[in-house]
Amino acid sequence: MEKKQVFYIHGGSSYSNYDDYIADLAAQQLRSPSDEDMVHKWPTTLRQQLGSDYQVFMPGFPNSNNAKYDEWKIWFEKHFEYLNDNLVLVCWSQGAVFIAKYLSENTVPFSIKNLILLAAPLDYFVCEGSKEDGGDFYPDIANIANIQEKAQKITIMHSTDDFVVPYEHALKYKAALPEAELVTFTDKNHFLVEELPELVERIKKLA
Repeated sequence: MEKKQVFYIHGGSSYSNYDDYIADLAAQQLRSPSDEDMVHKWPTTLRQQLGSDYQVFMPGFPNSNNAKYDEWKIWFEKHFEYLNDNLVLVCWSQGAVFIAKYLSENTVPFSIKNLILLAAPLDYFVCEGSKEDGGDFYPDIANIANIQEKAQKITIMHSTDDFVVPYEHALKYKAALPEAELVTFTDKNHFLVEELPELVERIKKLA
């Protein structure tokens, strides 16, 4: 039996101004300066949680610390020859706004069974304590509705205590995508959590 395919697009950072990126890079603290155990988050176990019935793609996208939309577009399209119909797309943060822009402007050569947008920004904002503004990733809001033609099911997942992307962005997506389902959490922050069983359950239910 053919495995069900899941394609995960991770988060990242993007800056309109290179000097802002350099300033943030200089101020950034090292996350794992030694051989101490790293904090694991749900993407590291997604493949294991879904099991052997699933083929999970988790590519690293270029220059994620200062990403450029055109570079991510090229990298995404390189995977098309490996993807089949009824794909499940799981896109988090920068990955979610990337796919929102991409699908609002382009078609893909496969059908999308389920598009899941996690903690997705929609328009410009600057995260507290950072100069990052999302760069060239934001879609034209007037084109967002086009996404509904590209995916059989759209799920917007956001937490009200998200300290990176305000919850209001989820409401904007819901307004622009009335056919989408909005799933609201109160305790998942920016989905920087070790486990996300609600996502695994949703993938299995809808795939």
